[in-house]
Amino acid sequence: MLNKFYVLITGLAVFFFLGSAKPTFFSEDTAVIINKIKIEITGASTVGKYNCSNTFSIKDTVYVNSVKRNAFNTEIKMSNFDCGNKIMTKDLQGTVKVKQFPNSTVSISDVRPCGKNYKSKLNFYITDKTLKYKDFILYNTDDKIQGTLGLKFSDIELEPPVKMAGLIKVKDDIVINFSLYKN
Repeated sequence: MLNKFYVLITGLAVFFFLGSAKPTFFSEDTAVIINKIKIEITGASTVGKYNCSNTFSIKDTVYVNSVKRNAFNTEIKMSNFDCGNKIMTKDLQGTVKVKQFPNSTVSISDVRPCGKNYKSKLNFYITDKTLKYKDFILYNTDDKIQGTLGLKFSDIELEPPVKMAGLIKVKDDIVINFSLYKN
């Protein structure tokens, strides 16, 4: 009789222990609070490298593994890019047709863990073109989530700037860095 009692108590203890455990095959939703975005466009020309950036405050949330809300959308005001030189800034604005297309849009959706980083879908709307990336990697650090996109001006049907009768030419390749700063 005492043996049955021990088996019953052990069985109940195991049941309560396993019954309260969360299954490991269901990932929890994670919310990452964003308070600032920095976008950098880097490239090279015949006279050296350039770096144009746009930093702005924004309050939003990136949800990881969420079926409820799993998209992060933001508009980027193209006239706010600064290249550190008025002429270069004006050239960039002319190249991306700021007067005709004042804003670009970045949409990150279907964010899911990939090791300590994340994979997502990225839609980048610039001028009148949308670039779509299915498995865009977002690198996770303590203070930000960051992604890098390499493309060409020709991918978005733009001509790189040429100045001084062809003496200064901007290369077709550009790199766009997205940094989403956490709280």
